[in-house]
Amino acid sequence: MEHEDKQIEQTNNWGGKREGAGAPKNNQNASKSNRLYAETIKRINVQSEGQVAYDIAMALINKAKDGDISAIKEFGDRVDGKAVSTTELGTIDGQDSPLNVTLKFIKPNDVD
Repeated sequence: MEHEDKQIEQTNNWGGKREGAGAPKNNQNASKSNRLYAETIKRINVQSEGQVAYDIAMALINKAKDGDISAIKEFGDRVDGKAVSTTELGTIDGQDSPLNVTLKFIKPNDVD
């Protein structure tokens, strides 16, 4: 059975390859005014005078102390901040790369 590779062209303005894929432009699904869950949690914490946040923090600490790896990672991320991934650039011989990089777009000549 023969098979042809066909490149799929982007046919919409949403970033996906399929027609209608992706969120439509200007959607408000993740807008700050549309975060009911977060607002509910904040309200409950305020009503409890911070007791809920304290209880959750203590539960995390106790799980970390018991050896729960995901709790240890979460605790570290909250205390020290998440680790930042870095990439070092250098040349083949180990010397530092030049810091100046120029990106130039050149319009191709019209081809008939």
